[in-house]
Amino acid sequence: MTSRDGTSIAYWRSGQGSPLVLVHGTSADHTRWRTVLPALEERFTVYAVDRRGRGESGDSDEYAIEREFEDVASVVDSIREPVNLLGHSYGALCSLEAALLTSNIRKLILYEPPIPVGIEIFTPGIIDKLQALLDAGDRDGVVATFMREVARVRPEDLKLLQSLPAWKARVAAAHTIPREERATRDYSFDPQRFSRLNTSTLLLIGGDSPPFLKAGNEALQRVLPDCRTVVMPGQQHAAMDTGTELFVTEVLRFLEER
Repeated sequence: MTSRDGTSIAYWRSGQGSPLVLVHGTSADHTRWRTVLPALEERFTVYAVDRRGRGESGDSDEYAIEREFEDVASVVDSIREPVNLLGHSYGALCSLEAALLTSNIRKLILYEPPIPVGIEIFTPGIIDKLQALLDAGDRDGVVATFMREVARVRPEDLKLLQSLPAWKARVAAAHTIPREERATRDYSFDPQRFSRLNTSTLLLIGGDSPPFLKAGNEALQRVLPDCRTVVMPGQQHAAMDTGTELFVTEVLRFLEER
């Protein structure tokens, strides 16, 4: 489909049932959801989006995070019935903002959006470090460094992620990482903008996730009118891979409630 600025946005449709749009985080593409897709396809028609700049989607000459908000809203509005929307990390931030641009969302799931609330997200110089690795052609190093120093993924979980087929897509999308980290750094969270967002919302958080992600989750919990938080014990930022059954259970429980 075509987003509001004319950029083509690809999604991969599978399964059968009510619509569920999946929006991945920084790095990767729609293949990021491969581990949970079989369970979701049994109950939903899944639309797994390639965010702009990766996979089969197009891109624009100038990057702005606001265009990503519009991309998600455009995908949602292209579906002819109310949509369940699930976003992870940077994709969760885009999904949260997209919910202000469309009235076609039935339920919203946000898994650890990087909401800036005064707790340090980035170590000093990390964006410059990522850009230097990219400029040197070390795309794998960009992704691994992002995982270790920004997402704070545990060493054993990083090894698991590197062993999965989706790692290749992450490396292919390495050029999008520095720009998204700059956008996160510059994003301003205004709680009042979301105080009238009455969409039923589930906030997913890993029990072992870093403090800045937990603080962002708490900020959303305070402001969203119809919202609950579920903590996934022992998990961090990649529960789709490290706690697949737990992740799917919580997602299905929320979406299938009347």
